[in-house]
This record gives sequence, structure tokens and C-alpha cells, in this order.
Amino acid sequence: MARGTRADGGVRSLDALYAAKEIVVACGSGGVGKTTTAAATAAMAAVHHGGRVLVVTVDPARRLADALGIGGFGNEARQVPPAAFAAAGVEPRGELWAAMLDARQSWDALVRRHAPDVQTQRRILENPLYQNIAGKFVQSHDYIAMERLYELHTEGRYDLIVVDTPPTRNAVDFIEAPARMAEFFSSRLLRLLIVPYRSRVVNLASRPFYQVADRILGSQFLSDIAEFFILFQTMYSGFVARARAVERLLHDKRTTFVVVSTLEAAPAHEAEFFLQVLRSKRFHVGALVLNRVLPPYLLDPDGGAAASRLVAGTTDIARRLAPLLDADEPSVERILTEVGEAYRNLRVVAKAEAAEREELAAVPDVVATAPELDADIHDLAGLLRLGMLIWN
Repeated sequence: MARGTRADGGVRSLDALYAAKEIVVACGSGGVGKTTTAAATAAMAAVHHGGRVLVVTVDPARRLADALGIGGFGNEARQVPPAAFAAAGVEPRGELWAAMLDARQSWDALVRRHAPDVQTQRRILENPLYQNIAGKFVQSHDYIAMERLYELHTEGRYDLIVVDTPPTRNAVDFIEAPARMAEFFSSRLLRLLIVPYRSRVVNLASRPFYQVADRILGSQFLSDIAEFFILFQTMYSGFVARARAVERLLHDKRTTFVVVSTLEAAPAHEAEFFLQVLRSKRFHVGALVLNRVLPPYLLDPDGGAAASRLVAGTTDIARRLAPLLDADEPSVERILTEVGEAYRNLRVVAKAEAAEREELAAVPDVVATAPELDADIHDLAGLLRLGMLIWN
């Protein structure tokens, strides 16, 4: 049996999971370390598996670019310099690349790819409405992220792509964006907007709407809207074909989802929600990564018993310790009581976390945990330290 593989054919570590996949989609609520986890696991794959690994992030913190040693992100991928790995004391088997989604650049590329001819392409790119809202309408950020993922994968330049998605409920939009975009371009609302401009005849039912709209918005604005969507509809078949291709890619056996969370109430609830969504849509849920988890020793019954004895015997213990510490007995007793009570309270939280983890673990193949780190991650060495905590 291969290392990291279960008897039933599933995997039991992120190491084995990432080795078997070409796309890993990291998702979760905000503030749980999702972007950092995506970068850390991508770095671990580059170190241990070799090949070319790309991490694509939607909204990275500046410190992540600094940690990777690339100074900044852009739509075009940049390689993490070998010197950054050398500074971390590591010689990777492969290469690590990083990119950030630039919605405007990606939309321009999309128009050039799908427009039926050069003239339509030019008219779309020069349309005032497109220039003002490109990358900001109808779930476009989510849609263009899926477009970019599909494009990067079909280029075949990378052996593994790790995608950092928007926060959880937006990540659901991320998955559904291609179908929603195609649905919008065939919607009744869109037809209502553009039909009068396809024909000079405005029917009696719609005339009051346009008379009011013209007064409020101006006829030129409505004309720009209509022209914009009429032109975009020329790319409808391309949108539909790509939406179907993206959906097939997300359901492909080479793709897996990794849900990142903490065990605090709100993020854990979000993680549970997203695990259910993924399972209902029949996506492969490869792993659940839990950050800032309390240490397992808090669940040790002997530790709990010792804390109880400490609280019960603080008066006697303080009497013996006070002379050794050159402190008054009441102060020592108060500190001992607080230490014992704090341990017992943490033990209660640790038990609740364990129960939550057990419930969440029902869906994914792998559950990995990392404790609260004692320092912020500011370089590649820090990313790799986090990676090592959850990799095997």
C-alpha cells in the first residue's frame, strides 16, 4: 500500500492528497488562515513532490507576497525565487509560482478570446459601461476566477494549481458563477433592457418604463447599457461552452476541495455549511484543515485531575511555595487558583473542539490540524513551518 494511502483506497494525509491531484481549491470563511494555508501547502508540494506548483489567490495580504519573496502579485504568475527557499534552509524538488487574479486584465483577455470578430471585440472594450464596471458586475469576480483557473489548467504549464477562493459563502458563488453568468445573459431582465434597442418599435407596455428611465438615467446611459449587453450576447455561446467545461473540470477526479476553518463557533458553522454544499453538488472533498486548534494534551484525563487537585489544594501549596518565591501566601494562592481554573476552562473548550472536529470529519478524506502559532508568518520559512504541521 502506498505511503499516505488508506486500505480503502482513500488518502490519509495532505501529502498523499496533493500528490494525486492537479487542482486544489481552498475555501473557507474569512480570518481562518485560508490564504496562508493555501500558500503553505503549495510550498510543501513544491518542496516534496517536484514539478511546477502555482498558488493563485484572489485577495492576498501584502505580507503574503513578502513571505514568498516576490514583492508583489499580478495576473501573470511569478516564480518564488530559489533564494527564498535557500534562506529557509530548504532545497525544493520543484518550483513554486504565485499569481493574483486581476479581474480587469482577465476580462479584457476573455473578450479578446470569445468575441466573434475584431470589430465586436473593439466595441466591447471601448464601451463606456464596460470600462467603468468591468470586473465588478454580475458575480464577475467569481466568474473570471473560474475562467482564469480553467485557462491556467488547460495551458498545461503547471503540475499542481492551488486556488485560494473568496470567503465561504462567496466561494459558493465562485463554484456557481459560470452557470449564473450564462443564465444572466439569457434572462428576462436582460431582454427587457435590450429589446427596445434592437428595434425602433417600443411596445406600449414597456414605454412607461423607458420614459421614466430616460428621465432619471438619461437616454445615453440606457443606450450604453443596451449596447454593452447586446455585444456581450454575441459571446453567449462561448460563455455557455466554457461554463460547462469549468463544471466538468471541478468535478474531475483530478480536482479536490480543501475546506479551511477554525473550531470557533462561527467559522465552524460556515465550514459545516460548505462541506454540505460540496457534498450535495458531488464535488470531491479532499481535506478539512483546522487552524488555531487547542493542543491535544488538554484532553488528557490525568491533566484534568491534576488541575482539580491544584485548585482544591491551593492553600496548602501556597503555604509551601510562598517562602521559596519570596511572595505572600494570598498572592501565590490566587495565582495557583487562576492557573488551575484557566486549565480547566481550556479543557472544556478543547472537549467542545474535539466534538466539533469529530462532526466535521465525517465528510473529508483527511483532517489536519495546526495549533495557534506563537509568531506571525513573515517569510517562506514560516509558511513551511505551518505546512509541516499539517502535511503528514
